[in-house]
Amino acid sequence: MSSRDCGLRIADCGLKESEEASSNPQSAIRNLQCDGPVGLLAGWGRFPLAFASKAREMGLKVVCVGLSGEADKALADLSWRFHWCGPLRITRMIRLFKRHGVRQLVMAGKVHKANLLYKPWRLLSLLFDWRLLRSWRAPRSDNKDDTLLRGLIAEFARDGLTFVSALDLCPELLVSPKNAVLTRRRPSSSEARDVQFGWEIARAMGGLDVGQSVAVKECAVLAVEAIEGTDRAILRAGELCRPGGFTVVKVAKPQQDRRFDVPTVGCTTIETMAKARGKVLAVEAGRTILLDAEQTIALADRLGITIVALTAADEACAVADGRT
Repeated sequence: MSSRDCGLRIADCGLKESEEASSNPQSAIRNLQCDGPVGLLAGWGRFPLAFASKAREMGLKVVCVGLSGEADKALADLSWRFHWCGPLRITRMIRLFKRHGVRQLVMAGKVHKANLLYKPWRLLSLLFDWRLLRSWRAPRSDNKDDTLLRGLIAEFARDGLTFVSALDLCPELLVSPKNAVLTRRRPSSSEARDVQFGWEIARAMGGLDVGQSVAVKECAVLAVEAIEGTDRAILRAGELCRPGGFTVVKVAKPQQDRRFDVPTVGCTTIETMAKARGKVLAVEAGRTILLDAEQTIALADRLGITIVALTAADEACAVADGRT
């Protein structure tokens, strides 16, 4: 099947709500409905920094609780109040936010789940926090990301703390749905077919809440993201495909909750792809966060990596011949 037969649909229909919010900061603040400090529960990566910087720019007081071993210490300089807290200390988190008058908060950044679920002497950690113990012992069908995070949200809600989406404040972080190919290099015909193939797999995996990314080459799956995260899945694909040239597809879950775990890419993703010799990164337009967009795209251009932003998985993938 040729790339012309794939029938790519360029991402040309925007998220009007997001565009309006990014052009109207006061609208974004109203979305948060926050007349006091806004809380930030911060994990690993650049997303918490981007949120804190945007909030301060808009005159909001940020009370940040940084997860020890995950959050960036630079958050302290961007926050009105900053505290470190262990990832399993739910009682302390809630107490800190309430102390500073927080009623609404966001979570941003990655938490390395394997370090929490499978750390040595995990059960002893539960005994140090009765809320965590109660939450952990609550009946649930699995330990998927959505299940655990919704349990955390419910625990905070017991104390009147409501989680909202960080994207209500900074929707401009989402990949623009106006452009399909964000870089100078376009995908080849075979890469375009791999995007379509990988997209279907990634959507299926997202629907199962397994992971958001898949690496493919020649319509064969090299690696599926699970608990290890996108970067390590990409590196594994590079180990299995020594010649490189593979495609990574990252999409939102069909049931994506924008309060947490929104798919995110940035310079680190591109650096990891270059190390693993990947060639194409395809993301879902309007539903994926692109951190440091200009720098990320420039880095991809410099390293010869293609970034493609698409909508509608079943209609993605014939950008190679230049049709838009």
